[in-house]
Amino acid sequence: MLATLSAVAAAVLLGGTTSGYTVDAEGRFAPPAAFIPSAAVTYDQSYVPAAASIHVRQHTGTGGVTTVDLRITGVRPHHSFGAYVHERPCGALPADAGARYENRPGAADDNEVRLDFTTDAQGAGGASDRHTWGLRRGEAASVVIQDRPGDDATRVACFTVPFGWVTE
Repeated sequence: MLATLSAVAAAVLLGGTTSGYTVDAEGRFAPPAAFIPSAAVTYDQSYVPAAASIHVRQHTGTGGVTTVDLRITGVRPHHSFGAYVHERPCGALPADAGARYENRPGAADDNEVRLDFTTDAQGAGGASDRHTWGLRRGEAASVVIQDRPGDDATRVACFTVPFGWVTE
């Protein structure tokens, strides 16, 4: 669970309230029971093999405008994945990451950080999502990768990210 935070993860906070800040985190996927725990956990290696890599960048600017970028390599080629920011850190089980982060719980539109992507022939892909709102402290902790986009998909991997938050 929290031991998965021992993977390569770096947070860089830049500037003050006028320029915002950036958080960068990167890791290599490993199974939940790996000898060396990782912040990037794969639950299904047929989609996300051990040693695949992930990079997530959050930039929050003035007024809370937030962009989250995801880059991933070494996963299943020519495949469409779903990906969302979730409330809790990754754990031994896919459900440990909790529910999807919602800006306004229960609202319908433009309410989640959605990072769906399709990989190329080498298994590399990426996505970006931008919102006029920022993340709340303690309520966003991971990015969950699903076997396909949509609400009825299966969680196949998870990456714990030290997201920053809006302090207003």
